[in-house]
Amino acid sequence: MNFISIMGGFKRFAVIVVVLFLGGRGTAQSGPLITSDTTAQQQWVQFAYSQMSPEAKVGQLFMVMLSSDPAQETSELEKAQKWISDYGIGGLIFSKGTPQVQARLTNALQKGSEVPLLIGMDAEWGLAMRLDSTYAFPWNMTLGAIQDSMLLQDIGHQIGMQLRHMGVHLNFAPVVDINTNPQNPIIGNRSFGESPAAVAGHALAVMKGMQGAGILTTAKHFPGHGDTAVDSHKALPQVLFDRKRLDSVELEPFRRLISQGLDAVMIAHLDVPALTGVPGEPTSLSPKLLRDVLRKEMGFQGLICTDALNMKGVTGYQGVGNASLGAFLAGNDLLLMPENLESDYRAVLEAYRNGKISEARMATSVKKILNAKYKAGLHQYTPVETGKLSQSLNSGQTELLGERAMEQAITVLKNRADLIGIKNLDNKKIAYVKFGTENHLPFLDHLRKYAEIDEVMANDIGTLNRKLKDYNLVIIGMHQSDESPYKKHSFTEKELFWLEEIARQPTSNSILTVFAKPYILSEILSFDSLDAVVMGYQNSAVSQQVAAELLFGVFEAHGKLPVTAHPSFPAGSGLTTQLLNRLGYTFPERMGFDPERLSAVDTLMQIGLDSLMFPGAQVLIARHGQVVFQKAYGKPTYDSERAVTNTDLYDLASLTKILATLPMLMQMEETGMISFETTFGEMNPDYAETELRDVTVLKALSHYGRLPAWIAFYLDTLNKDRKPSPDFYRPNPADGFSVQVAERMYLSDAYNDSIYNRIGRQSLKSNQYRYSDVPYYVFKKFIEDSYDNSLDELTYTQYYHSLGANSTTYKPLERFPKSEIMPTEVDNYYRYQIVQGFVHDMGAAMQGGVGGHAGLFSNANDVAKIMQMYLQGGYYGGKRYLNSRTVEKFNKCYFCNQNVRRGVGFDKPQLEESGPTCGCVSSKSFGHSGFTGTFTWADPETGLVYVFLSNRTYPSSSNTMLIQSSLRSRIQQAIYDSLIN
Repeated sequence: MNFISIMGGFKRFAVIVVVLFLGGRGTAQSGPLITSDTTAQQQWVQFAYSQMSPEAKVGQLFMVMLSSDPAQETSELEKAQKWISDYGIGGLIFSKGTPQVQARLTNALQKGSEVPLLIGMDAEWGLAMRLDSTYAFPWNMTLGAIQDSMLLQDIGHQIGMQLRHMGVHLNFAPVVDINTNPQNPIIGNRSFGESPAAVAGHALAVMKGMQGAGILTTAKHFPGHGDTAVDSHKALPQVLFDRKRLDSVELEPFRRLISQGLDAVMIAHLDVPALTGVPGEPTSLSPKLLRDVLRKEMGFQGLICTDALNMKGVTGYQGVGNASLGAFLAGNDLLLMPENLESDYRAVLEAYRNGKISEARMATSVKKILNAKYKAGLHQYTPVETGKLSQSLNSGQTELLGERAMEQAITVLKNRADLIGIKNLDNKKIAYVKFGTENHLPFLDHLRKYAEIDEVMANDIGTLNRKLKDYNLVIIGMHQSDESPYKKHSFTEKELFWLEEIARQPTSNSILTVFAKPYILSEILSFDSLDAVVMGYQNSAVSQQVAAELLFGVFEAHGKLPVTAHPSFPAGSGLTTQLLNRLGYTFPERMGFDPERLSAVDTLMQIGLDSLMFPGAQVLIARHGQVVFQKAYGKPTYDSERAVTNTDLYDLASLTKILATLPMLMQMEETGMISFETTFGEMNPDYAETELRDVTVLKALSHYGRLPAWIAFYLDTLNKDRKPSPDFYRPNPADGFSVQVAERMYLSDAYNDSIYNRIGRQSLKSNQYRYSDVPYYVFKKFIEDSYDNSLDELTYTQYYHSLGANSTTYKPLERFPKSEIMPTEVDNYYRYQIVQGFVHDMGAAMQGGVGGHAGLFSNANDVAKIMQMYLQGGYYGGKRYLNSRTVEKFNKCYFCNQNVRRGVGFDKPQLEESGPTCGCVSSKSFGHSGFTGTFTWADPETGLVYVFLSNRTYPSSSNTMLIQSSLRSRIQQAIYDSLIN
């Protein structure tokens, strides 16, 4: 029967209430290791201690390192089993490996140990410090820039929960060293900064979070390893400050954490004569330091553990025979990673047997260790659950916290003329220049979600400067290794020279964004020429993406520099930037979605693909200005080799109405150029004597103008064989034939007048409500005549360019490769070719691809930007495009009492059972659908934007399965069903 079973039986006996004393000293139990159920805890501890032999007591003092490398699993298991059987070790410290192997080893070794093992890890930035396939939280230096203590506590709690999932009880964290030496080779990024108060505050928040998850915490490296230039793994670093300095700097965070219930302190191997009284004596071996300073002066009653006893900082000391024995005699409780377990164990055991170590001294440490085990829950030990370990360790909540941390950490150090966030994209031509050796694509790709960004490269500065003369904004990214916090980060001499040369260009502004440790800034002589400097701290993907969002004003900067990086940027530097209300990109959980429910979208899209409803599609979901779901599905065609991407362009069809024509009309209504009561006769004098003369803007946009649904203009241009007539078309552009309809197909310039003449001859229909494309021909002409410019130029210059919707365009082949544009149909009735890059709608094609009702191409990301602008009352990216009153006025159903669901241009939710939406949207919501298989919808009440783009018309527009299946509205229902708050 093992110890756990014995204790289970012991608990069933009646409890005799006694006052127990620490190690027989006669002082009542107290301190950070004592739990609220004190009596039960002390009974457990007392019973355990009473059952131990001298050998078992000595064994409890040692924690030995074990690898969880899969290649060594068997040998490590056998080695640890021998440690347990031969020496009864008290605990294990896991090093590099995998979660699965560590979990298996933990379960097997706990099962074979008489006394439950205390499992420890160095998990300063989470499990990823030691285990692969786990999440790496930002390093402490990065966290040091965060001013939100609750966020830090949340991060500590999440790290703690992951440790709990792994069966770990003791984290050798947080690091509370004050990093005042930029040359420190071993602390650096592991420190929260150089301010004692700030380090204490940050460490305390993380500590409280971990403790809230049930993890024992360790402050290290006492009395302070921050102001050293030597690695204690290799030698004994000296800290030669006087006591006053040590009290005010190095010791301050330890005092603060001790006063708040710190569980353990790790003693460094340092030479600090002001505290030890013995020059050259390692602090880990100093009775004066541990007894007089840590215990008596600072009042610490928790566990004292050594730093690794195989480090040269202690093994190289000649003043002690055995490091483990010396450390225990000095006052340490836990002896970590002895250089030779067998000889160290024997040395301590012999000293215990011969009385050099008293029973009281042994009881003090062993009982504290047992108290720690009780507090960690080892009196009710349960094995590690291995079934869903990967899911437990890699939850969306973890990534969300990492993202929030980087948002709050990123620090703006210079921002001349409020260059950040970047505004007025319509007058910006932006270049990106890469410095450093590491991956930059997450940064560049994310920047391109907001604007057109060209990566500019050259082999020499002369060539680079010539290329950059075409740009008025240059973003320089410095990308250094994120592999380890110990890596040295530096600019090359060439980079420093190039940086100054780029910054001095009189024709452009410059932004330096640094994805490296802050000290790298010390290499730059002057920042006078640079317009903006941003500290991203690490080169992780999330850091790069967050930095891109900051530059474009998605959120405000709040980070403060945790260390002095340059005379121009002392610790505490950090500017606040503008919020520009652009779309950001985040995780569904952050915006109130249940990710598991939201996965129903993937299921529905797979049904669509399997049912051949469309070859390919894009789906985007945003809420409260944050994109939470953006995926591409399928292929451009059913037999394509490549997959669809999120940047591919789709023919938007009738979405053109609300994304191109409508914003221009709204603008004209604001400025008094039209009103809802303006008539077609007033907009086009040629219609003054026709039946169209009294059709108003309001009725036409509400589809209440009694106009035909559409007019097949193209039929009149076909010959008797239903082929394009040479009277109207030429295979190449020629005089009078410049309107390109498709490849090798140019329409007579004169035919545009025929289109408008044909419209003017239309008779109004008897039924009041009829969805119609026809008014948008009239609106297009009126807009173009009023501004003396084409609709495609007007929408690009007044909306898309400054919105950063640079993939939204008419005539996409003029700007994009054909391969990036989804084909829409194999046309065997008019153009007799695959329609790709040319508008599918025949009438819009006959207007050169620029129609008021069709012709626009885009991707889901850009469509979402325009819809978000509407949702924000006409404001986006720091610019007001429309008054909120205008958006509200057009997003209203004026004929609902006539059973017409339409707004003014916008589609609205159904009034009866069937309609364009799931029926789950609010009455304030609005959107539109398109013939090619497109759909977008926005809901002010929930803050949702939903975009669905497909080419369901390929290869044939007769494929109506998408429409019949109501897949788009079923997806919308799944989106609403996944909302949890």
